[in-house]
Amino acid sequence: MWPDLESVNIYLRPGMTDMRKQINGLAALAARHGQGKLFDGSLYLYCGRRGTMIKALYWDQNGFCLWTKRIEKSRFPWPKADDEAASPFVLEKRDLDLILQGIDIRKRFKALTYSQIA
Repeated sequence: MWPDLESVNIYLRPGMTDMRKQINGLAALAARHGQGKLFDGSLYLYCGRRGTMIKALYWDQNGFCLWTKRIEKSRFPWPKADDEAASPFVLEKRDLDLILQGIDIRKRFKALTYSQIA
């Protein structure tokens, strides 16, 4: 079962992760570097060295779920470990949707804000 993304935190871990890791290895990474609690249903995202595969790990009431997506052409837009803090950072649901579509969230349009002139 896929979690309700409106109600959970989504953590992206910048940099490369060994995609040979399965549930236990990724859960250990999430526990070591995660900002949330491992068993609260948060979604943890990892990307491989080549940038063509991502894995999502989350707790689903009575066990961990591991979801994998491999992109056939191009690469997922993934921040390097030195781009931002090396620890995971929180994403919004729309950011996850963009990443899964292959759109770089770091280069997306930022809404302009205006203030009134007195």
